[in-house]
Amino acid sequence: MRVSVVLCTYDPALYDAFREAAESVLAQTYDDRELVIVVDGNEDLAAQVEAEYGGREDVTTYCNDTNRGLLESRNTGAQLASGEVVAFIDDDAVADPDWLAELVDTYERHDALATGGRMVGQWVAGRPRFLPAEFYFLVGVTHRGFANGPSEVRNTNGSNISVRREVFEELGGFDSAIGGRKGDSHLQGGETELCERLRCEYGEGVWYTPSAVVSHKVFAYRTDPVWLARRAFWQGYSKRAMAVLVPGSGTEESDFLSRLATEFVPGRIQRLLAAPTVGRAERLCVLLALVACVGFGYAYGALRYAWTKPAGQPTDESESEHDSGGER
Repeated sequence: MRVSVVLCTYDPALYDAFREAAESVLAQTYDDRELVIVVDGNEDLAAQVEAEYGGREDVTTYCNDTNRGLLESRNTGAQLASGEVVAFIDDDAVADPDWLAELVDTYERHDALATGGRMVGQWVAGRPRFLPAEFYFLVGVTHRGFANGPSEVRNTNGSNISVRREVFEELGGFDSAIGGRKGDSHLQGGETELCERLRCEYGEGVWYTPSAVVSHKVFAYRTDPVWLARRAFWQGYSKRAMAVLVPGSGTEESDFLSRLATEFVPGRIQRLLAAPTVGRAERLCVLLALVACVGFGYAYGALRYAWTKPAGQPTDESESEHDSGGER
């Protein structure tokens, strides 16, 4: 089973991080693989990439004529891929040497259509004591409560996910309008939308393989409390928007919120009362604050998308005018 790993990049300032990501793919213990690099509309960066990687037989490089965004760049990479499976990793991530071997093993054992793995934090400025593990997803790290071991989930993190290429093509790839749909630059969730279509079309989700590990660089700015609060707000907003645009996609978030209310928050309160520490108090307070931020974002999303028709539903002329007014 040949695997094509698509790696997109656009910022010359992140070249060292990109290079580490690329080298981690080329150092995989699984040999039947190729690296497809897509530079998003930066000719100077593309020339630098070509000079370093263009001569390798196991690497394909391509540069978009203009900046087209991550999702469209990933679709381009998938079109250039020759493998039976297309895997995706970001330019600020580093794959464990056995990453692809673990993914391929899952495909073979479960006859899976898609599979992904666990994200761990590479805390560039140190792991912040105040950030609760339940909200690690804000910084691109697999959070507490995500899944109970290997199992079928809706989707894994976009920097550690793979799909059989023929299935990816039949689904039409990522919806490149996500993040720009109706001018909404705050909308996130390209992999969520793709994997919900996978589940609708094939009746199957993504096999989560926690032994397939990718580490994500968490730069200092991502641990700033204000940045985290804003991120939580827009995450909540995106969850509500995706629930409208992709009906049925919010089940896992609902389950997670239920566990927060019935398990994680009560558990943290019990541990704090049993053995009070500053760290436990900080994490509990931040947990509650971030839940509030997500809630405010969700409520804002509900107002913003109140008159938006779910995907696939017909819209009559009067409703179209109403929708247009609501989107201004």
